[in-house]
Amino acid sequence: MHEWLSEVLSLRGALHLLALFSCLAAGVDSGSGPVKIDVRNIIDVRNINVRNEDLLVQPAAENWTSYNGDYSGRRYSGLAEINPASVPQLQAQWVFHARNTNRLENTPTVINGMMFVTAANDAFALDARTGREVWHHSRPVSEGLIDDAAQHVNRGVAVWHDRLYMETDNAHLLCLDARSGNQIWDVAYADWNKNYGATSAPLVVKDKVLVGTSGGDDGVRGFVAAYDAMTGKLAWRFWTIPAPGEFGSNSWPGKAYLRGGGTTWMPGTYDPALNLIFWGTSNPAPDFNDDVRPGDDLYTDCVLALDPDTGTLKWYFQFTPHDLFDYDAVETPMLIDAVYKGEPRKLLVQANRNGYLYVLDRTNGKFLSATPFVEKLNWTKEIDEQGRPIRTDVRPTPSGTRVCPGYSGATNWYSPSYNESTHMVYFLTLEECETYFSSPTQAFVEGKEYYSTGVKRIAGETSQKILVAFNLDTASLDWKYPQTGRGHSSGGTMTTSGGLVFFGDDAGSFEAVDARTGKPLWHFNTGQDMSASPMSYAVAGKQYVAIAAGSDVFSFALP
Repeated sequence: MHEWLSEVLSLRGALHLLALFSCLAAGVDSGSGPVKIDVRNIIDVRNINVRNEDLLVQPAAENWTSYNGDYSGRRYSGLAEINPASVPQLQAQWVFHARNTNRLENTPTVINGMMFVTAANDAFALDARTGREVWHHSRPVSEGLIDDAAQHVNRGVAVWHDRLYMETDNAHLLCLDARSGNQIWDVAYADWNKNYGATSAPLVVKDKVLVGTSGGDDGVRGFVAAYDAMTGKLAWRFWTIPAPGEFGSNSWPGKAYLRGGGTTWMPGTYDPALNLIFWGTSNPAPDFNDDVRPGDDLYTDCVLALDPDTGTLKWYFQFTPHDLFDYDAVETPMLIDAVYKGEPRKLLVQANRNGYLYVLDRTNGKFLSATPFVEKLNWTKEIDEQGRPIRTDVRPTPSGTRVCPGYSGATNWYSPSYNESTHMVYFLTLEECETYFSSPTQAFVEGKEYYSTGVKRIAGETSQKILVAFNLDTASLDWKYPQTGRGHSSGGTMTTSGGLVFFGDDAGSFEAVDARTGKPLWHFNTGQDMSASPMSYAVAGKQYVAIAAGSDVFSFALP
């Protein structure tokens, strides 16, 4: 089918494409004779044109234009056809199976009825109503990768005009023609150290594509980079580990800054009014051992406010200074405009891996509050008035130390969401402790991990995922929905103006609960582990919700 699509701009190619899709929809061979074409039942790839103003639309509705739906990171859909009254009738419409992976972590993007999904280094365009494949761009997985990169995880795409952008496992940025899947350009943005990888979806801001890397545990130096969306030329790069002589470099003696971690393995968010992007950074390296990195270890475990035009740092906030526990701060920084403690504020809200939900003023990074959201939390006593943790004496040791939260964090990369009507933030938490071990720092070796430790589960202790609703008005948890699985899932959330929260639960089901009460209303057993976050879209006025589970993408709608 790929060859026909390459002719789509010619009249003959367009007509052939329409006829082919009609035949496929009817289940017949394209050479079986005259076919009656009903163009109303065909998604036209020529309608893919995402303008800058389309990316500014909030909340997401018919189109889900980026990883989080819109720039705010709230995962809030304005669609309301599916609501508490109608959701019990929700039915599976189609399933798309990715043959080159057993673990999808991507969130689909939908533009004018066309869905784009990724699996490892491959990209697919699907008819969003039927799941039928329109085109497939194939690229082999990379050999010789380590750690996270070796899992060949890809979380999705960005779309700008008629171009599609995706990161590869070995940190290349690809630009494809969104109408055909043909490659336009390929840029290697971290090719000088094979310990770099990439797992994120890119973020398009204005005329630039923003990318980050994985590999924070493997002796690399983190960065956020911006590339010209048309040409692929580097526009700017912000290093998250300062070089000698730069502010914050006192934590990185000698050449330690070259191995300091602070990677940027999830997409950020963007405030067009402030013209600021907000990007989270990962843990410092070596992990769990601080003998070569004194001080706060800037800019690890931070949210960075950067000028998207120049990459200039405007402010930063560090959640876990001198991290010893792998508490990455890459969780989505949600941008929420709300009355907070009686005053209208532009807020940045993040449920952090370290067990606290933080509220900041996103205009300047001022700390407003931090509220613990798990019961098992022993690494710190509290957060002070400046937002710094008051630490306990808990730290990794050669003989092992019980640390809470554990290595997977009190929450993680799987998506939170925020509902404008309820003023609640929804996310999955994990009640878990683990034993942390430390060991002397080893010399960096390219092609090998840079850990100085290990973790072990504690015999007799249970792990449990819990869906929670945090009320911004009261700074407290309004309700909890305990899960029945093993605590190992990575399913995220989405909320809607229809009054629902959709999420991937801990037992392999896609669920919907009442956004105000947490009452379970509907579920669909996928029979697979959930490692992705849901989204919603509409085609011809009909609302759908979709999520990846295992190696499949499922789409649901009302009958």
